[in-house]
Amino acid sequence: MNRQLPTSDGPGGHAPPSVESITQLVHGFYGDVRQDPLLGPVFEEALHGQWDAHLKRLVDFWSTVALGSRSFKGDVFGKHMVLQGVTPAHFAAWVGLWQLHTNRLFAPEVAHGLQVAAHGIARNLFRGYFGGEPAFAAPRHAHNARDDAAQ
Repeated sequence: MNRQLPTSDGPGGHAPPSVESITQLVHGFYGDVRQDPLLGPVFEEALHGQWDAHLKRLVDFWSTVALGSRSFKGDVFGKHMVLQGVTPAHFAAWVGLWQLHTNRLFAPEVAHGLQVAAHGIARNLFRGYFGGEPAFAAPRHAHNARDDAAQ
């Protein structure tokens, strides 16, 4: 979890990974999560009025993942295992939104690294909840995704 993602401010004005761009990612992504009819209620019940503190922890978490900042300390698995009402559809929706936001904000290779990290986390949590492998697909390498889009 302490490896850094590649830095790139490639074509299209994509943000390089930084505390500022991770903050933008986390706040935009969780803004959409809160509005999502499937995800929003689970998060609202779990956080009930504690969003500001949670967003700060999430910025620390993703800064640790993306930048190697080591600013996050916590038990991600244990905290999530106590949530009620989580279904496989929640995981698919979460990784889908994450992919949308990372693709929008970062160059393909940076977005891909964040997506791989998120899928790994989601896979571990999914196994904890359901004891098996998730149906959502792992992100494909950014180069392959660009080639597919061009066809």
